[in-house]
Amino acid sequence: MTKKRAVVSLGHDALGYTTGAQKDAVKVTARALADLVEENYQLTITHSNGPQVSMIHKAMTQLHRVYIDYTPAPMCVCSAMSQGYVGYDIQNALRSELLSRGISKPVSTILTQVTVDPYDEAFYEPTKVIGRFMSKEDAETEIKKGNYVKEYPGKGYRRVVAAPQPIDIVEIEAIRALAEADQVVIACGGGGIPVIEQQHILKGASAVIEKDAIAGKLAADLKCHELIIFTGVDCVYRDFGTIDQFPLSALTANEARELIAAGQFEAGTMLPKIEAAIQYLDKTKDGRVLITSLARALDAVHGKAGTVITA
Repeated sequence: MTKKRAVVSLGHDALGYTTGAQKDAVKVTARALADLVEENYQLTITHSNGPQVSMIHKAMTQLHRVYIDYTPAPMCVCSAMSQGYVGYDIQNALRSELLSRGISKPVSTILTQVTVDPYDEAFYEPTKVIGRFMSKEDAETEIKKGNYVKEYPGKGYRRVVAAPQPIDIVEIEAIRALAEADQVVIACGGGGIPVIEQQHILKGASAVIEKDAIAGKLAADLKCHELIIFTGVDCVYRDFGTIDQFPLSALTANEARELIAAGQFEAGTMLPKIEAAIQYLDKTKDGRVLITSLARALDAVHGKAGTVITA
């Protein structure tokens, strides 16, 4: 029986928001992922890293404040750190869950870089808020460095970084080789480490990449049968959050575009997931996208929950 190749995108709920909460959360996540393996899926997994990369950035910045000889870590390094420790927790939890079910299958994390365009408009209008609250003096220091900050009245200032569109996944051939060997691969965590290619040299960019955007690209590059996006709701809704909200069990890519044009999806939550679905389907006409919650994962693959989007 031919395996179904799928990229699975995990959101914040699948990981928790602290190191302790993450260890507990990934045990639950591992059960849902193992269910998919038992359903004959070959999985390539990507995940969010917002709280994790923020925590690392805060810690490294504070370390520099206390011990001046330690330099603050740039965003690309913080992203690499978050990929490593989130991947470590996921792969260990999933490996243990699979072995408990009598399934012996390698689970590997690949530290993944993703190229971005240095002239992407996102660099001129940063939107992703990261790190700790700063004083006005610290904020002015960041501005002098060429960084962007955002003021929160009564709380202070926070760093804001760009979220450019991904161009190429540098380690895609390594990811493909493991996927084709029927291994479980964790890659492009947190959207991947954003890098700019300059004369064959990769230089880290002060940015983050939207994890849903990279999930859509990764699924297309691997020619996966499905893109599965886990989020905090059981399905996509029209008029979400109102008394008229209506669950959508199925959509075409064009219907999804019409709903985007009508302002149905909130930026930063459902909108990037729908955009990722369209991006994937534009390149994979016979593919399908499934959006649901972790709790309904098994029901969703059996057509009993979630939203299915097709070309």
